[in-house]
Amino acid sequence: MKELFTQYPGLCLAALGVFFAVALAGAGSAIGVGRAGEAAAGVIIEEPEKFGKSLVLQLLPGTQGLYGFVIGLLIIFRMSPEMDAKAGFMYLASGMIIGLGGLMSAVAQGKVCVAGINILAKNEEHQTKGIIYGVMVELYAILAFATAFFILVRA
Repeated sequence: MKELFTQYPGLCLAALGVFFAVALAGAGSAIGVGRAGEAAAGVIIEEPEKFGKSLVLQLLPGTQGLYGFVIGLLIIFRMSPEMDAKAGFMYLASGMIIGLGGLMSAVAQGKVCVAGINILAKNEEHQTKGIIYGVMVELYAILAFATAFFILVRA
């Protein structure tokens, strides 16, 4: 393992960046979508006609996983055995930013979307307010994505 890092330091660091981007953001999305899905399932047991409206709220935390996947792919497309450690660290930083930002915002967005599903269950006319609350959390995932992208471009 030490020989691999010594011979290909940039490549190893970039690979860690891919791991953090995809694994952490994906895990956050899985948690957020799962929590919201549990709440939505409880609502549609009583009112199956609310499936489509609850699905919108359930899917919102899934975007962070997509952001991490995109950054991970962009890192992969730029990786090469010849890359130096400086470029590798930049890719690692890019992956960690979207990974951690995606993880935290997806978990938080999942909780907000559960609350939005509760709004849908009790007062369907105000469902849009629950969506707006969920979208507000998305802003921080978008900021992490933009920062990760700009670091990636500069590497």
